[in-house]
Amino acid sequence: MKILGIDPGTITMGYGIIDCDGEMLTMIDYGAIHVTERSPIGERLHLLHSHLLSVMAEYQPEVVAVEQPFVAKNVRTALAIGRAQAIAILAAASSHLPIYEYSPAQVKQRVASSGVSGKEQVQQMVRLLLNLTTIPEPNDAADALAVAICHAQEMHINGLLAAEGGRP
Repeated sequence: MKILGIDPGTITMGYGIIDCDGEMLTMIDYGAIHVTERSPIGERLHLLHSHLLSVMAEYQPEVVAVEQPFVAKNVRTALAIGRAQAIAILAAASSHLPIYEYSPAQVKQRVASSGVSGKEQVQQMVRLLLNLTTIPEPNDAADALAVAICHAQEMHINGLLAAEGGRP
């Protein structure tokens, strides 16, 4: 299954595409979409949407996983990220792709086995799980790969539980 992970942002939006074959994870590509900070928000959101549609058309993912905003410290930042998250969801829906959303704690739990893991620990686990020699850069791309890995792990666990007669 080809998974597109998205780390939303209104200035930089990270994306990462992985292939999941059972427990085997393979990195396909990653990167970040950068828009000019001084551009009006409508223009930035339009550019992010257009670039995401291009990424989806190029890589043909089967599913999209998006990180939800973290609200604890700065509500204004969370609202801005929420706008970018909505753009990612809109792009996936426009491409007729299933969308899954994960909180930062869920991503940390699935990738680094602890919902309170630090950013560096999660990035190191992304490197290890995808068998990469270096941590992907920029950080937004590494975070997007973590979201994609989170979805792969969640689907694997749900598959195991379903096979044992647990929750699907």
